[in-house]
Amino acid sequence: MKKIFSTLLLSVGVITFSQQIDSFETILSDKISIRAIEIEDHKVWYSGTDSKFGFVDLENPKNQKQIELYAGKLEFRTLGKDKNSFYTINVGSPARFFKIDKKDLKPQVVFTDPAKTAFYDALHFVNDWLAYTFSDADKDNILKLAVYKNGKWETFKNNLMLNTGEAAFAASNTNIASSENYLWIATGGKTSRILKMNLKNGKFDTFDTPFVQGESSQGIYSIDFYGDEFGVAVGGDYTKQEANINNIATTRDGGKTWQIQASGQNAGYMTCVKIKPGSKGEEMIAVGDQNISYSSDFGKTWKKISDEKGLFVCQWIDGNTVVFAGNGRIVTARLKF
Repeated sequence: MKKIFSTLLLSVGVITFSQQIDSFETILSDKISIRAIEIEDHKVWYSGTDSKFGFVDLENPKNQKQIELYAGKLEFRTLGKDKNSFYTINVGSPARFFKIDKKDLKPQVVFTDPAKTAFYDALHFVNDWLAYTFSDADKDNILKLAVYKNGKWETFKNNLMLNTGEAAFAASNTNIASSENYLWIATGGKTSRILKMNLKNGKFDTFDTPFVQGESSQGIYSIDFYGDEFGVAVGGDYTKQEANINNIATTRDGGKTWQIQASGQNAGYMTCVKIKPGSKGEEMIAVGDQNISYSSDFGKTWKKISDEKGLFVCQWIDGNTVVFAGNGRIVTARLKF
């Protein structure tokens, strides 16, 4: 959705930490907005504004490299990978699907969507051989997907109709999630739903949610799942970031039904949520433009653990360390429990 802007001012004030953050370190500082990251080979890989793509080494942050994917200063909010390459798609039209070789970091355009309405919100690899990405719909309002299969990108044909005003948010590349058997897509705007696909037969089910919705800025921004059944969704309204009503929900039946959690009792708008590895869904962290929050009871209650601002996306490195990225930087946080 084009109404997610990446030009928020970088916070330069004093950072206030809770007792749950042991350390907080900036490992990359640059004139860039980052909304998509991948962790591989002890490095944080990123794509962002001004056609920038690169990495920073987690063990030695001085070891970093950045390249320009395209001379036209494109903006990238997606990133995925298979065994040999990284993939990213610029927002806007024409949407160019870039493949970046892991060995020499040489980029090439391998697929193009020329539609004027093209705006790819997220890119998700299920495994090394299968990936999906989805765009804001064309005028026919049919769900617009592209699939990576057998080493090639192509349009994924389907007949799933979106509601008028239903779209998605290119906020953190995390409104697609998968398990071994299913793929979930979260939407927002006038309608905020979960679209669930059976990976074995490609068939979709759609489920309404009690999430805040009705305006173009409202809805689910990020989802994560543990296995086939438990999932969490976060979001809200980016124009009213302090609002915290019906902006967190969980499911225990694979997305069929959702239970609102911590309504009126959380830090507000969130753009990314990630379940802690090994916790089976019990522990999770979430970030928004104005805060970092943590839950240790399957998303039922949340504690704000930092007032750090301008971060959009996060990823666990291990059970105690999280990488965050956003406006102008990549940072690591060491948590204590």
